[in-house]
Amino acid sequence: MITAYHRPKTLDEALALLTQPDTRPLGGGTLLSQGKSDSVHAVDLQLLGLDSLRVNGNALELGATLTLQTLLESEHCPEALKRALKLEAPLNIRNSATVAGTLVSCDGRSTFATVLLAFDAKITVISNQSSVISLGEFLPLRPRGLITSITFPLNLKLAFEYVSRTPADKPIVCVALAQWNSGRTRLAVGGYGKSPMLAIDGTASDDVATAARNAFHEATDDYGSAEYRMDVASTLAKRCLGSVN
Repeated sequence: MITAYHRPKTLDEALALLTQPDTRPLGGGTLLSQGKSDSVHAVDLQLLGLDSLRVNGNALELGATLTLQTLLESEHCPEALKRALKLEAPLNIRNSATVAGTLVSCDGRSTFATVLLAFDAKITVISNQSSVISLGEFLPLRPRGLITSITFPLNLKLAFEYVSRTPADKPIVCVALAQWNSGRTRLAVGGYGKSPMLAIDGTASDDVATAARNAFHEATDDYGSAEYRMDVASTLAKRCLGSVN
């Protein structure tokens, strides 16, 4: 429950507010607007200009408060990422949910986080100082701090596949594969657990099916068994590899 509301005009002012207890950043409002018993102070980020989207060399830089729908509609958004964004949330939610808020709150079924993990996306976080960390470092711990931008490369090939109960449902298994011109291949898998998992990062792309299978060896929950996910992930990984080669 929001018990106090602040709308800072500068980043320094926002950071000062966020050091106070029980204070949370407010981007799209899809999380803080949900009814909860805990009392929080909201720091609205809308005046800070963090909703940009720009190409920087061979990378796409997303401001933290950019909405999922704005990213989806961008000419610079890769087609495979657009498919993942449509699965991440319905249109009404995408119109308000921000890219940073989605990553902060995501679980293992997040298609957006799975694709960005394959991209080896980098996140700029400001706490006591500004630092740039990989999404793979960020997801397990979700460290406190204000995310200001998310950056991922554009000069690579990307494939995304998934299996779900219905076409619009969150996936039981999803696989994203990114491949650089150098031969570097990153395979990320989602559909289970607290966050997507990195299955492979290297040049031995022939091992993607085995890596995808191994990532799910303990992935049993109400949506599917580990055996099912292992078989499906292996098939989807091979399909992704075929798409980029």
